[in-house]
Amino acid sequence: MSVGQSRIFAGWWVVAGAFLCMLTGFAVAYSFAAFFGALESEFAARRGETSLVFSICAFLYFILGLPAGMIADRVGPRPVVFGGLMLIAAGLVLAAGATSLWQIYLGYGIGAGVGVGLSYVPSVAAVQRWFVRKRGTAAGLAVAGIGVGTLIGAPLAHELIAAVGWRKTYLILAALTVVGAVVSGILVRRSPEHYGLAPDGDPPAPKGSPPAIPPGLTLREAVRTRPFWTIYIGALLMSFGLFVPFVHLAPYAADMGLGEGFGVLLIVLLGVGSTVGRFMFSSITNLLGRRLSFAAMYVGAGVMMVMWSQSTSSVALVIFALLFGAFYGGFVAIAPSLAADYFGGRALGSVIGALYSGVGVGALLGSPAAGYAYDFFGSYAGAILAGAALCAVSFAITLLMPEPAHWLAERKRSS
Repeated sequence: MSVGQSRIFAGWWVVAGAFLCMLTGFAVAYSFAAFFGALESEFAARRGETSLVFSICAFLYFILGLPAGMIADRVGPRPVVFGGLMLIAAGLVLAAGATSLWQIYLGYGIGAGVGVGLSYVPSVAAVQRWFVRKRGTAAGLAVAGIGVGTLIGAPLAHELIAAVGWRKTYLILAALTVVGAVVSGILVRRSPEHYGLAPDGDPPAPKGSPPAIPPGLTLREAVRTRPFWTIYIGALLMSFGLFVPFVHLAPYAADMGLGEGFGVLLIVLLGVGSTVGRFMFSSITNLLGRRLSFAAMYVGAGVMMVMWSQSTSSVALVIFALLFGAFYGGFVAIAPSLAADYFGGRALGSVIGALYSGVGVGALLGSPAAGYAYDFFGSYAGAILAGAALCAVSFAITLLMPEPAHWLAERKRSS
């Protein structure tokens, strides 16, 4: 059955493919917490050195969003998504045979980081093009794959490490990634116009009529605008603290005497909160609008980081993990749709990739800084509170950004 003949609108299959792509890639990325202790022990590494493994990965999968988006804008998302996930699998195979920590940097850090970087933005951008009215719902469903990946990656790796060791666990994850690459590569497709369809399952427009999705801005045009730099700087500042829990929450729990297994449970709860937050906060955009909803994610994440800095009990850490995960999930779910509201669909993959490059810088520096702060001071508190303060700055500058409709109307009048 062709794309145009399917009884189910083809856009929902694209959502399913993007969901699976992100589930696969981020299950590997966020499984790192389960490997933290094993790698630290195997290579006699300090926390700053060990956390750098994840930070390299996170830096690359955000910084490479720009070239990945540009490539997908030209050739379509399918080959980029498939190739990216296959590269993750290759990196895991390399990491499985590591005899020193630098080989983990190369296999997991660079291999998985480049692979997620190639597959993430093209799959997110593909969903935006298939929907207009239902964009928020579709985006929330698609990026829920990140939350589900976070939910299952760490506990699966933890159980496998206990049963077969960390090396064979990397090989098993590699095999599962190949399966995800094949299926998501089949499902993720170009824009609906390429198949003679219209967004949201609407009837195709007659020939010669304007496209359903406005052409929007090129990347060159977008980077000359105030909303672009407001989103970029806000996300950059938040990201310094955003990924610290995904690396350090498990060892933090161990420091509190709560055990390594409880630390892995907290990573699972981050995934639970993230999954719920993507749906819950995507829905509130209909009430507050996407700009204010996006700003609210900064506030929530900052408040939760303050709470974490004071948490010593299992109950407090469970609450933190669930709520911080929810605000993180809302942030990730709203960001691509907010970019589409401002900049349209013309070069959306490139624009989203450029915006995510700022997140990559924060991801690279934040977690190692927290690790080295612990190595030096014996505490994470200062690094966590610094992350909360940066969230407050991000909130303030987002409030000063104009609403998309007002900004577009003003831009049209001045053109």
